[in-house]
Amino acid sequence: MTEYPQKTPVLMLAPMAGITDWPFRLRCQECGADELVTEMVSAMGLLQAPSDSRAYQHLLAFHERERNLTIQLFGHQPDIMAGAAARVSLLPQYKGIDLNFGCPAPKVTGSGSGSALMKNLARSEQIIRAVRKATAKPLSVKMRIGWDSNHINAVDFAKMCEAAGADSLCVHGRTRQQQYAGRADWGVIAQVKQAVSIPVIANGDVFTPQNVQVLLNQTGADGIAVGRGALGNPWLFGQIKQVLRGEEPSTPSAEEILKTALSHLQDMVSFKGEHWALIEMRKHFAWYLKGTHGAAATRAQINTIDSLDKLLAILEQHFDKLEA
Repeated sequence: MTEYPQKTPVLMLAPMAGITDWPFRLRCQECGADELVTEMVSAMGLLQAPSDSRAYQHLLAFHERERNLTIQLFGHQPDIMAGAAARVSLLPQYKGIDLNFGCPAPKVTGSGSGSALMKNLARSEQIIRAVRKATAKPLSVKMRIGWDSNHINAVDFAKMCEAAGADSLCVHGRTRQQQYAGRADWGVIAQVKQAVSIPVIANGDVFTPQNVQVLLNQTGADGIAVGRGALGNPWLFGQIKQVLRGEEPSTPSAEEILKTALSHLQDMVSFKGEHWALIEMRKHFAWYLKGTHGAAATRAQINTIDSLDKLLAILEQHFDKLEA
């Protein structure tokens, strides 16, 4: 297998529906992420929502401390995607626009959006060209390697994206059929990198800082997009940078984990209010607690609490035991 010379890669937080809101993005930025991407935003929803509506503000929610933020749009109609891109282009908080051609969720692919577009190169090309005409912002495409194992068309799809006007690609090394199961095929990502001249970001199976160098060597990618590996572990970004510098990756202390989790909670309360923050943060606390002693019992308590004070008491008790 070809190995490529080491370079300084871009470390990106991959977009994840229901997860990469601004409170989570900030944690990742603070821990070393170079680039941030929003949750996928419906192009149709964005166009239909009045700019002064609560729905519009929620779709475009961001924090002033965020840097290098890209908004991801999804849809399947070229004119709607272009209209949404034009609207987003007026907003200075977004560095660029990303087109979602990779989401495997049935509710998305069922409408012909997300990874379903990898089966329709003509429609995908129309979307990219329409969006390209609508915005001067950097335009990226998030894609998979194909629909299923019998239809791996990543190279042809990537060439089309480049020709249609995309400035960069982020390739998840799985098919839509795989969802998130099995192993990511880094070999196909390498083929994509060799086939195009625009930057290629590799995505899939980035769970430890050590395997990033292997991924870079095998693919020649210009950067890494970290998704599920950052859940409850935003420190992974900093650890990756340490390993790439030839250093031993540092492990966050119990105190640091608690501090980060509480900052996350505080921002979520600010964003969604106490009631919804308590519900939204249950999954995040499960990830933050993973691997710590007594995590299962603490998680069970968290899933039943109904007040912020009770939650804080449970968390402090859990982490006090870890430091004892």
